[in-house]
Amino acid sequence: MTSPSASGRGGAITAPHHLATEAGLDILARGGNAIEATIAAGAVLAVVYPHMNAIGGDAFFTVAEASGACFGLDGAGPAAAVCTPDAYRARGLQAIPKRGPWAANTVAGMVSVWGAAYEHSRSRWGGTLSWAELLAPATKLAGDGFAANEGQGAAMRGHWAQLSQTEAFVNNFAPGGRIPAKGDTLRQAALAESLALLAHEGANGFYRGELGRRIAAGLQREGSPLDAGDLARFECRRVAQPSVRYRAGMLRNLPPPTVGITSLTLLGILDRFDLSGLEPMSAEFVHLHAEAAKLAHALRDRHLGDPDFVDVPVHRMLAPATLDALAARIDRTRAAPFDDGPLPGDTVWFGVADAQGRSVSAIQSLCWEYGSGVMAGDTGIVWHNRGHGYTFEPGRANTLAPGKRPSHTLNAPTWFGDDGSRIVFGTMGGEAQPQISAAVLTRAMDLGMPLADALAAPRWVLGRAWGDQSLTTLKLERRFPEATAAGLRALGHDVEWFDEWSDYMGHAGVIRIGVDGAMDVGSDPRSDGAAGAL
Repeated sequence: MTSPSASGRGGAITAPHHLATEAGLDILARGGNAIEATIAAGAVLAVVYPHMNAIGGDAFFTVAEASGACFGLDGAGPAAAVCTPDAYRARGLQAIPKRGPWAANTVAGMVSVWGAAYEHSRSRWGGTLSWAELLAPATKLAGDGFAANEGQGAAMRGHWAQLSQTEAFVNNFAPGGRIPAKGDTLRQAALAESLALLAHEGANGFYRGELGRRIAAGLQREGSPLDAGDLARFECRRVAQPSVRYRAGMLRNLPPPTVGITSLTLLGILDRFDLSGLEPMSAEFVHLHAEAAKLAHALRDRHLGDPDFVDVPVHRMLAPATLDALAARIDRTRAAPFDDGPLPGDTVWFGVADAQGRSVSAIQSLCWEYGSGVMAGDTGIVWHNRGHGYTFEPGRANTLAPGKRPSHTLNAPTWFGDDGSRIVFGTMGGEAQPQISAAVLTRAMDLGMPLADALAAPRWVLGRAWGDQSLTTLKLERRFPEATAAGLRALGHDVEWFDEWSDYMGHAGVIRIGVDGAMDVGSDPRSDGAAGAL
């Protein structure tokens, strides 16, 4: 299955790996609902995209009823109880390392999100498939193996000096020290055993069962500050979702500590402009997006953190008067200065809708490629490094403290039309996710491009997506005309060319549900994904 687009009425899914699309579509074909298909697809992604996400990472869902009522599931894991700036300084560290044991410093919330979604499916949506049935495709793929993709090996080669420090990592992902090439069969026997135990114990077992004890003991042996108590105290949160108006509908996303509010701010600003007459690859179209992103990022850098610890003025940030004032600051003839602050992260986004019109916008992450590079003992589970983005500087929104959740690049948007239509969309792409999502949505909605074209069209990123890229340049895929780059330079942008089809521009996806229930779905050609529908 490699189709970039599909249509139907009996359910739809888009995911950045075709095996995840197949698993989710099979669940829908068996009469499963959108949540059940999401869990199956998400579990497969945690096996076949190990450089992007794993069950040792975080997740966030936007779950929507057919009526349009929705809620979020927040899987942001908090810092370990022993994590303080002084604890790092005592080890000679003046900042949190990007990888290694003390980068594996926050609880992984993904499995808790799956568990909470599963309980909602069973209690409210009449879900009938067992937890074990939903994990079965992932468990089989981990044990039997799958064909490695090009990105896995490239990510490993790019960070081999850090990732190869532990025997457990090498044994799991590069047996014998050989980095897998595209098409090589990658088996993860230890992960298959952990998934089988998770299927037996349920989601709770990851935190408070036999699997959780093995995970905590393994992390402790590797030198991580996390312990069994940190895992046992964690449960994901069911959260209300902030929103802004966009065209003839409402955009909803995740609250802090995620950049859901940044995505909402960016599109709320663009809602103040008529984009419909612009060319999709014109300098003017890109310029408006870039200038809106600068304003949204500035608010993010000033305020985004864990609202349990800092005041994040969400309502004021998304108020119509605030968005009006921000839009009024955009000069359509000149680029404003830009000084972006870094937020780490990379991930996978996927979306599902079922025949009853219910949907899930889902995002899962290890943060950077292969996360911390630390394996949780012999479980086959690689742990994320989301907490490497904390600062030690006092008084900042993202200052490290025990039990505090880090700022997150993850977000899972959904647009609800006033007429009952819906667009489930999202992307990977680190801190550039709001920009990438906005590019796809506006091209599809404002410019009327078919979904496949809106996803395939050349994209841009202002600042960086993830990793060690420049924080200030405006990066364009090389398929943009030279005239576009020249026009942007004339407006004052520092333009940098990227590959024609760059992973840094995201792996996006879209499901559009019409007022008549018809579904169109698209998958990003930059990924290994596929769109599927019944």
